[in-house]
Amino acid sequence: MTKNEQDAFETFEFDLPPIRGFPELRWAGKRPFRSTQYFPAQKKEAYGDPTDGWWNRIYWGDNLQVMSHLLREFRGQVDLIYIDPPFASDADYKKKIKIRTENIESDSAAFEEKQYADIWTQDQYNQFVYDRLVLCRELLSESGSIFLHCDYRKAHHIRCILDEVFGPDRMLNEIIWKRTSARSDSKTFNHIHDVLFFYGKSHDYSFNQIFVPHDPAYIKKYYSYEDEDGRRFATIDATQAGLRNGSSGKDWRGFSPSSKGNHWKFSIEELDRLDAEGRIYWPKKEGGWPRLKSYEDELKGAAIQSIWTDIKAVNSQAAERVDYPTQKPTALLDRIIRSSSPKGGLVFDCFMGSGTTQEVAMRLGRRFIGADINLGAIETSTKRLIAARANIEHGNDDLFTDNEQAPSKLYTGFEVYNVNNYDLFRNPVEAKELIKEAMELQPLAPGSVFDGQHEEHLVRIMPVNRISTRADLNEVINGLDFKAFEARAAKAPNKPVERIHLVCMGHEPDLGPELEKAAKPFDIEVKVTDLIRDKAHLHFKRASDARLKIEDDHLVIAGFYPLNLLQKLSMDAEAVDDWRQLVESVKVDWNYDGAVLTPAIIDAPEKDELVTGRYPVPADASTIRVKITDLLSESWEGDIENA
Repeated sequence: MTKNEQDAFETFEFDLPPIRGFPELRWAGKRPFRSTQYFPAQKKEAYGDPTDGWWNRIYWGDNLQVMSHLLREFRGQVDLIYIDPPFASDADYKKKIKIRTENIESDSAAFEEKQYADIWTQDQYNQFVYDRLVLCRELLSESGSIFLHCDYRKAHHIRCILDEVFGPDRMLNEIIWKRTSARSDSKTFNHIHDVLFFYGKSHDYSFNQIFVPHDPAYIKKYYSYEDEDGRRFATIDATQAGLRNGSSGKDWRGFSPSSKGNHWKFSIEELDRLDAEGRIYWPKKEGGWPRLKSYEDELKGAAIQSIWTDIKAVNSQAAERVDYPTQKPTALLDRIIRSSSPKGGLVFDCFMGSGTTQEVAMRLGRRFIGADINLGAIETSTKRLIAARANIEHGNDDLFTDNEQAPSKLYTGFEVYNVNNYDLFRNPVEAKELIKEAMELQPLAPGSVFDGQHEEHLVRIMPVNRISTRADLNEVINGLDFKAFEARAAKAPNKPVERIHLVCMGHEPDLGPELEKAAKPFDIEVKVTDLIRDKAHLHFKRASDARLKIEDDHLVIAGFYPLNLLQKLSMDAEAVDDWRQLVESVKVDWNYDGAVLTPAIIDAPEKDELVTGRYPVPADASTIRVKITDLLSESWEGDIENA
């Protein structure tokens, strides 16, 4: 391997020392994850300004590639990781898409769009989680920690994987989050909780105790006294106050030392100080021991335990709801981020989804990095962060109560990146069908492990939402017809018995040779196409089009035609009353530099309101860049010169 080739990889060793009796989770095709290829990233958009030179970052792409990219700059620097990976729920998660109008006259004006598929074989899922946890560990600082959110389906497996990657002695908590009280008619006890596994990178992890208000019954029972100022208080034994013992032989104001040793003795100086502070509670009984006052208005509250029942899931009426499947409540991330990261610390979430982690981190004065493979997640999170920035700048942020001090420094500027030019597919769920169409594959008989045939090659489309690995070859290998190979080899011994074409988006080295090796003693020809590098050879249909013009010193969007969205609605462009009904947002950069979109106009109305579509052009505008995002989160971008 050359020096340049070595520089293209990041390596890491973390083998735990042998532990007698240590259980290890095994699965078919399990392999150690010891190195990863470096993947480039392209900055596409920027919002706001940096704070002390820091820009928060959002990445669109496979999180394995994103973390491989981040290793060079952020290895050992992340203070907190929260991840909410797929739950292996055997379900497709969908988002309701409807035209922006209050009057929907037919079903054609609305449909459900798959955001991602959570359907796995068990072995693939375990390796998927394992690889990503190794990279998470490499990114964490020595005082950092990770929270992994899962449910009953995979919690037992994930706990074993976390023990292997971080070490069983790094396990800090198994937190139970009671997310609902819903009931059903199922034949089991209802599943009403999720699990949060809390692990530290080392034993020197950062932790801030979090308190919640005491139960009213507790206050009523113990804080029953009231002083002359009207302050409610309880009395506590001096031992609990931690006062030091007085020296023997001093004047104890008539109080004799305790023979049982369950009370501390007060010196004259201590009594005088506590009296001045109003802390001494003198009992009415003559000769009784004094006690200390504990005021209700100074209570921190009850320390949070490992069962969380006070945070509700995001329901259909919640103000924070952004209509993204699996959205988690801000209160949940607020508790995690406050407890396990310092102000100004770096928070990372590589299964970003709706952007809850990033929004809360911004509002709590933490720096953040987020990543997701789904374009809908990127657009939803970007819109959410733009709104959070505006609320912070206008003083409308309500995350802090009157008794809390907001952070003195906030990090609100953020940039959006694509990793590895990941802009070929807008929706990974539909990617396979798009590839079949672009390659003009001939269909095969039902039950084949291949997705079609192209010329002499059988084509297998590998997972497009992540790097293809040797483990992904198992199904192909099991589907090889060795009896047919034997007959072909006898008939033409000098020719390959099969020609196979693997299509993927990034892959491990030697993917092709590994499949050729598995076919031995027969010779097969394996061709591997990496769509990220070789996409120029494929021609995908353009998803949308638009017309721009300058009219009366205004930028005017004269028309917008999102072809993919219109096709899903089974509508022609002429059937839509107003193109703005199909638009989620419009962003305008008046002086585009040819690389990074820096919007001066962000037109992203709520609910059924429509974008303006007409914007006054400033006098210093030059090359104007417009980005129009439709209801599917698919975008069109184009330029117009200000003459």
